[in-house]
Amino acid sequence: MVNSIEQKFPKDFLWGGATAANQYEGGFGQGGKGKALVDVIPSGNKRRDVMRGMFDYKELNEESIYPAREAVDFYNHWEEDIDYMIEMGFSVYRFSISWSRIFPTGEECESNKEGIDFYSKIVDKLLANNIEPLITICHFDMPLQLIEKYGSWRDRKVIDAYLKYCKVLFETFKGKVKYWITFNEINMLLHMPFMGAGILFEDGEDKEQVKYQVAHHELIASALATKLAKEIDSTFQIGCMLAAGQFYPYSCDPKDVFDALEKNRETFFFSDVQVRGHYPEYAKQKMKTNGIEIKMLPEDEMILSENTVDFISFSYYASRLTSSDPSKGESTGGNVIPTLRNPHLEISDWGWQIDPLGLRLTLNVLFERYEKPLFIVENGLGAADEVKDGKINDDYRIDYLRKHMKAMSDAMTKDGVNLLGYTSWGCIDLVSASTGEMAKRYGFVYVDKDNEGNGTLKRLRKKSFYWYKEVIGTNGNSLFVE
Repeated sequence: MVNSIEQKFPKDFLWGGATAANQYEGGFGQGGKGKALVDVIPSGNKRRDVMRGMFDYKELNEESIYPAREAVDFYNHWEEDIDYMIEMGFSVYRFSISWSRIFPTGEECESNKEGIDFYSKIVDKLLANNIEPLITICHFDMPLQLIEKYGSWRDRKVIDAYLKYCKVLFETFKGKVKYWITFNEINMLLHMPFMGAGILFEDGEDKEQVKYQVAHHELIASALATKLAKEIDSTFQIGCMLAAGQFYPYSCDPKDVFDALEKNRETFFFSDVQVRGHYPEYAKQKMKTNGIEIKMLPEDEMILSENTVDFISFSYYASRLTSSDPSKGESTGGNVIPTLRNPHLEISDWGWQIDPLGLRLTLNVLFERYEKPLFIVENGLGAADEVKDGKINDDYRIDYLRKHMKAMSDAMTKDGVNLLGYTSWGCIDLVSASTGEMAKRYGFVYVDKDNEGNGTLKRLRKKSFYWYKEVIGTNGNSLFVE
């Protein structure tokens, strides 16, 4: 039975899943697609160095493997995969569009018709089955030529290329797509500059100066895209997106507490600008202290202030822990954003700390800070699934998801948070962004492929597939059945 204190989700709550072209779509060189940022990020021991912008991808050896080029080949399996989403009962599907599939180099005068047709078929199939498309415009993905010609987002010319791309998308999907996200996890450019924004550092370059100048250009691009969207269709809802998860202080030492405050500000900097429309004072002071000077045009402040987003979307996988004293505690492995090991939490196979209450905390902090609707667009457990007798019993994933879904229900029903929906990450297995592995799986549907690229790509429903179908079918009520 459902608990006596009802914790139901709103009737219009959006349930679904999320993927990204750079980890899922594949179709390298097919349909007129140009070479993209993700097509030069290898698997193996050089992956992190390339993603950080510390190793030039052009110096990789000929044996390098680039997992994004095939990924799990959604490009040729899209109908089958969407059928799985329909079967689970999705009411929303978050996916990204590959910029280089629309403009192969980023500078063509006309968009690539084959690319437009591909995404149009996806959107039409979703709408025919009452699934709301939620499109990420730029998800760690951009034409490689814009990187090689302009140094990526270092140059304001890339803003113009981005807006031309946005205009095609907005005009193509006017009246069909309501929800848009301008940039995926925009704050990740501080931690993985090449993966996040195509930034390859030059010898002796001031890395912090470059990162914050790039951030400014992306923030301006996001604001101008929001303006453009509203001019084309005033009903469009435009969101920002950040990699979220609160930093906890290691102890009640005020130095640790303040260190956590500063770490959290690194995340909030981007959404503060995108939601509030101006640079926060703490960011101005930090830049001044560190000698960072952002080159702005006279109209930039007005662009930011007049074109704020409608909702805040975010990924949440784990909370983090920090201390002012580097010698305190031990670090966990596998995390792109460094964190100390929290002794109160369990960890996943890849060292990510499992903290459902941390999701409720994150929801509360974001909603109190911005008082705008929120959308959880990534959440899930990366785990090594094993096929036994043709079945995958991923009870560990079900346990993780159930606890996190209950936490988001508590945030809505007990704390008053306005949450639009939830899209579980990698609803069908895909390539891990952080490690380039297939073994680190998130999906409700297994894809037969290994880390070396071998496999049939055959799809197989996991136990969690049927569990999530029931969650959606009962609008979350099954979560509370004793």
